[in-house]
Amino acid sequence: MLAGALATPILSSRPPLGFAGIVLLMYLFLAGTFFLTLAGLDAGSAFGGMGSSREAAVAALAEPTVILAVLALSLRANTTNLGGVVERLSGDPLLAANPAHLLAFSAFFIVMLAETGRLPVDNPATHLELTMIHEAMVLEYSGRHLALVEWASGMKLLLFLTLLANLFFPWGVPAVLAPRPLLLGVIVLLAKLAVLTIAIAVLETSIAKLRLFRVPELLAGSFALALLSVTAVFLLR
Repeated sequence: MLAGALATPILSSRPPLGFAGIVLLMYLFLAGTFFLTLAGLDAGSAFGGMGSSREAAVAALAEPTVILAVLALSLRANTTNLGGVVERLSGDPLLAANPAHLLAFSAFFIVMLAETGRLPVDNPATHLELTMIHEAMVLEYSGRHLALVEWASGMKLLLFLTLLANLFFPWGVPAVLAPRPLLLGVIVLLAKLAVLTIAIAVLETSIAKLRLFRVPELLAGSFALALLSVTAVFLLR
């Protein structure tokens, strides 16, 4: 997650690992998921194995959708560099005023809920055996090991929210590392994150958790939205 944070345009469109594209960033996220599933299996409990199996299934369905959604943005920005996408879209607002942009945002938002274990895919506050995904993997952990897992989980949520905020609403993201632009970038980022977190809170208080067998249908729908977004880029040129 720390490496992923260095590759994500958070306070600036030119992060330390700015050369990394979305594929490398998703590989970093997937590596974290892989080792977390191994940690769930290593505990040797039935719940850990169940949660690891479910997490692997969700990740396998969610990762291609993220890449497709960002590919739709990259095709319009003519670059696969995340910082370059932010700079291109912020410099030409008409690129964001596009139906394909809304489709990609919807697909990415759904996948963000799945990847970070939020409702309606998973309930981060539950301890019901038949509904747990993330919590089942870390049920046997405590102390500093659980703290590291929860810290990484919180960072993943923050990074996904930042990607949503800065890739799809890239205004206010500075390109230069000067005090005044960075201060403005922090204020704008906090405002965008506040709007997104309020939207998630409203969503989570309005709907119930989906049955586990309905989750693949939701993720398949998000993949279809991302695919339509890529298709729309070519049709609406």
